[in-house]
Amino acid sequence: MAGQGAGGAVSVLEVQELIRRKDELEAQIKACYAVLEGQKGVGMNEPLVDAEGYPRADIDVYQVRTARHNIICLQNDHTALMRQVEDALHQLHAREKEKHAKDEAEAWAEAMNQNQTLPQPFARVNAVTPGSPASISGLQVNDEIVEFGSVDVHNFQTLQNIATVVQHSEGKPLRVTVIRSGKKLHLGLTPKRWAGKGLLGCNILPLPR
Repeated sequence: MAGQGAGGAVSVLEVQELIRRKDELEAQIKACYAVLEGQKGVGMNEPLVDAEGYPRADIDVYQVRTARHNIICLQNDHTALMRQVEDALHQLHAREKEKHAKDEAEAWAEAMNQNQTLPQPFARVNAVTPGSPASISGLQVNDEIVEFGSVDVHNFQTLQNIATVVQHSEGKPLRVTVIRSGKKLHLGLTPKRWAGKGLLGCNILPLPR
C-alpha cells in the first residue's frame, strides 16, 4: 500500500488518511451525479441521442458524457481505496491482537520467572498484636516466612525450631525474610519482653509441605 510506514506496517494516521481520501472521492462522485440530475434528471444509462440518432438538443451531451466518465473512474478508484481501507484496518486489528497476546505472554513469563526466583516459605503469619515486637518490626498477617534467623525451609521441622531461635535471641536482632504480595522483604525482628505474652507478639503457622 502506498504511504505505509517502515517495514510495510500501516499506522493509524495512514488509515485516517485513507478514510479522508475515501470521503473526498464520495463527495466528488456525489457532485458528478448532481451534474447529471441538473441535465433533466439524466442518469448513467439514458440514451444521449434522439429517435433519429442525433445528439439530444435538450441536454448538454458533452457535460453528461464527462460526468458519466468521471463517475465510472471515481467509482473504480473508490472500490480500490475501500480494499486498501479494509486491508489496513485488518492489519491494525491483527497487530493489536498480536500486541495483546505478546503482553500477556510477557506478563506470564515474568510471573513464572518471579515464582522460580522466590525462595520457598515454610510458615505463615496469621496474627500480629499491635505494639508488639513483631508489629514494630513491620511483620504483617499473611506474610510467608522464608527465613527466621538460622531457620529456613531446609532445616525447619516444627514451630519449636523458631521458638528455640527466639529464646536464644532475646534482645538481639534477628534477620527475618518474608514473601509479601509476591515480593521478598527483609525485616529486622528483635525478640524482647513487652506488655503482652511471649517475646514476639505474633502467631505463626507451619505451611504444608
